[in-house]
Amino acid sequence: MKTAKLVHNPDAGDESHSKKKLIKTIESEGFDCIYTSSKDKKFLKEIEKEVDFLVVAGGDGTVRTVVQKMLQRGLLEKKYPIAVLPMGTANNISQSLGLHADQETIIRSWARRNVRQLDVGKIEDFDAANFFVEGMGFGVFPRLIKDMNEVDSSLIDTPKKSLKVAREKLHEIVQTYEAKHCDIEADGRDYSGKYLMVELMNIASIGPNLVLAPMADPGDGFFELILITDKQKKEFISYIEDKQQGKEGILNVTLIKAKNVTFKWEGKLAHIDDNLIFMEKGQELKIEMLKGVLDFLVLPS
Repeated sequence: MKTAKLVHNPDAGDESHSKKKLIKTIESEGFDCIYTSSKDKKFLKEIEKEVDFLVVAGGDGTVRTVVQKMLQRGLLEKKYPIAVLPMGTANNISQSLGLHADQETIIRSWARRNVRQLDVGKIEDFDAANFFVEGMGFGVFPRLIKDMNEVDSSLIDTPKKSLKVAREKLHEIVQTYEAKHCDIEADGRDYSGKYLMVELMNIASIGPNLVLAPMADPGDGFFELILITDKQKKEFISYIEDKQQGKEGILNVTLIKAKNVTFKWEGKLAHIDDNLIFMEKGQELKIEMLKGVLDFLVLPS
């Protein structure tokens, strides 16, 4: 019998995602389960010898925290596959891994051990954060994170309400945001210019399920560099309005595949995954792709 180490964010999900019910459901599918809360500062400091794989029950932020813990460990003792039970607001990582199924179906699939590799972006000599799983960038999205941090929590206390408010805020921001200059070099080629949004993505979507790189493969060894100029503002606004109405439109943006990218942004705000970062103006960031660092358990194709 395989043993799962369950890392659970108790603040995510609803009553069906409680500690007791998650353990019961996992064990009912034939797995042993060892529980830990993501709120415990020492979680994953020690991993029991009998553990075969990790289970992350939470949203994108919880997945990132687990990845960070595993990278800090250096993956020296054992490379543990990571399974995800999506319980967050956007669940961009699980969606990019194709986890479009109910909880029981996902858990049942773990016995098949269908593994998909996930790349990680490494940021050189940057104290604020040295890696990302989803993406990093500049422009309207860091501004959105900043504005969302100031919203009354009662207005975003469910995933549905949070996504709705985020899309409304983004719609407002894009209409008035002034494009800023960014020096960009991607695999030796220059893409410098003035942009509303600069995103270096490892998965298909970011934030409130903005699918900016629909063909992104998180395990192909390449980033998708997304560049949106002032000339594309109307099209970007139209795309956001479609999202607000529950439609998935197509946003035609400049997309460059690259492995090594250097940025120097005119402004001071950046984001790394869903974290807002304050930088020194004109600070240079160098990013490289680390291919296939992580193994995730996914549904059979």
